[in-house]
Amino acid sequence: MIEDVLALARIPAPTFSEEARIAWLEERLAGAPGNRVRDRAGNLIWTWGEGRPRLLLAAHVDTVFPPGTPLEARRDGGRLAGPGVGDNAAAVAAVVHVVERLPTSPGLAVAFTVGEEGLGNLRGAVAACESLRPEAFVAVEGHGLEHVLADGVGSVRASVTVRGPGGHSWVNRGRPSAVHALLELGTALAKLGTAEAPVNVGIVSGGRSVNTIADHAELVLERRALGETPLDAFVAALEGLAALEPLTVSIELLGRRPPGRLDRGAPLLAAVRAVRAELGLPDRLEAGSTDANAALARGIPALTLGVARGDGMHTLGEWIDADSLELGARQLELVLGRLLLA
Repeated sequence: MIEDVLALARIPAPTFSEEARIAWLEERLAGAPGNRVRDRAGNLIWTWGEGRPRLLLAAHVDTVFPPGTPLEARRDGGRLAGPGVGDNAAAVAAVVHVVERLPTSPGLAVAFTVGEEGLGNLRGAVAACESLRPEAFVAVEGHGLEHVLADGVGSVRASVTVRGPGGHSWVNRGRPSAVHALLELGTALAKLGTAEAPVNVGIVSGGRSVNTIADHAELVLERRALGETPLDAFVAALEGLAALEPLTVSIELLGRRPPGRLDRGAPLLAAVRAVRAELGLPDRLEAGSTDANAALARGIPALTLGVARGDGMHTLGEWIDADSLELGARQLELVLGRLLLA
């Protein structure tokens, strides 16, 4: 399993460019039982038999790292380190390791999904839920062994662009700058954030030179929340943005992830809690934004399980504890046993 984690983490897989990892998985599973096909979204779907699955297990293959990022996954003492080692190479490897060793897999389907990160808008998970219509859904992530994600955090992502005539910083002094206006708009939008529904300005760009009044500037931002109301309010605020003439403001909604909540009495959650109690893992429920959001939005009971302990997710210094993978894989194995043999 560790060899698979490191091999996967070294394969570039930016969102929308996951082909190399899907091809690696096809080769890796060539002799495994079951049937594997690519669906319309580009997911690799692994099934046994026909009919609606009782459980869909999903592990996304894409990463947040752009093309050209050095992917130097390595073993460093008791750690596996490198970009994407935990998110989500560890999860994919754990799913492969556990599922290919199941004696039988009736009622199970596995989706190695695309488009989970960034502006992928969960397109892989959405397609898998719509085509397979599972009775229950478990998303698997590399990090997060110490808790269960039982609530889905929704989000709205958008770009704000300001344009104007621009000009020379001295000759045309007094003419409005697209950068100055954008900074004011970005500050106002950031102040809309609260502890329960934060706003994050992730990218700011624009202008031409230090002595040019900017004729264009853009920022990309998001708001996250556990309910639709703050997200709706944020969209309304975006649509109401304006700047002094001759500047113009344009808004592009880049994506929206639906929030959701797993019923605390759901058999799926009961099975997971029983396994975690057996393994001595904490009974801690948290919220997060994963492939499970796509299922929760469609009324499918869903949660997210982590398979390792670690830190540095979405950074070049990401790492996971190699020894914790065994416990994470055991958790997944026991959960599948309870859900599929019940």
